[in-house]
Amino acid sequence: MLKLDRYIASEFLQSIFAALIILTMVMVGGAFMDVLKDVTKGTMPAGMMLAQLGLVMLTWLPLILPLALMLGILLGMSRLYRDAEMPVLASIGVGPKRLLRPLMMVVLPCVAVVALCALWLGPWAERYSRGMIQEANRNLLITGLEPGKFVAMPGNDGVVYVAGMSNGGSEFDHVFIYREKNDRIHVTTAPKGTLKVEGPNSRFLSLKDGFEVEGPLDNTQLNYRLLQYETNDVRMPDRDDGKADADLRRKPTMELLKIPGKESNAQVHWRLAPAFLALALALLAVPLARSPPRQQRYGRIVVGFLGYFIATDLMILGTQWLSRGKLPMAAGLWWLTLPLLGLAIWMYMRDGKLGKVRA
Repeated sequence: MLKLDRYIASEFLQSIFAALIILTMVMVGGAFMDVLKDVTKGTMPAGMMLAQLGLVMLTWLPLILPLALMLGILLGMSRLYRDAEMPVLASIGVGPKRLLRPLMMVVLPCVAVVALCALWLGPWAERYSRGMIQEANRNLLITGLEPGKFVAMPGNDGVVYVAGMSNGGSEFDHVFIYREKNDRIHVTTAPKGTLKVEGPNSRFLSLKDGFEVEGPLDNTQLNYRLLQYETNDVRMPDRDDGKADADLRRKPTMELLKIPGKESNAQVHWRLAPAFLALALALLAVPLARSPPRQQRYGRIVVGFLGYFIATDLMILGTQWLSRGKLPMAAGLWWLTLPLLGLAIWMYMRDGKLGKVRA
């Protein structure tokens, strides 16, 4: 029977891998739109787009892997039924219960990966992504400042142009800065400038022997002022990182368990639920795939999709209810995961059994 277990497990793995590839392609499109939106808003440097895209995909894995696991098992089992392999196996005493061992050979490692992504990899990706953006906003070179090129400052706060760089990008030649503030424009020029960093977030362009022109934005008045300066420190826009650092989504799970409150409790259950969801959907896929030979299997895939989206939506709603105090903390998301897992086990154990014959 070991050869049979390997054969069935390989069928499941091939189908799961194919489903994961397709879902990943769809996920890349959605993640790319999120990253591109941040870039267009100026909250993320354009040069970090690919790195941020990969990190965003890691945070989505706990939601994508359960669906890939369910679809893979559903497709694998449907093929066995379609090609009449399951009736042949049933004739020699290999029923759904006997398939539990090869099924668990595939499902348990996948569930472990889901739990690893939800409990550790996803929060780590959130923290690492935030750290990259913070570091980029401290260094103008990483944000895309290049000689001979106009570059928008983070937050769409203005435009910077430098003609040349030296000393690894800390000194600039022929600096031009355009900003809009309080319905007035500020144009600052200087032959020389240096980059100064004070503290974790404050960045300045220290300019020497330059000029600054200030005037109305609508050009309806002639209220202009010309200022000549010897030194002028122009502060670059900072980001509000204090709130980001306090974001519970980026906290390590062990640290999150020590934080009291409704929000932290909701975040803990949000990270625990995907593993139970993946196990329940994998068990449900086996009875759901049962069909006569040569019957179309796509209708059952639609049913599987519908069940996944309902469970995921309830998980999202349950997390919001926990964070707002509409559900008791002891309830968590157990009201969703445990009944769903119990239903999956019951349907799996009932799969293939004949009902009582009525007289």
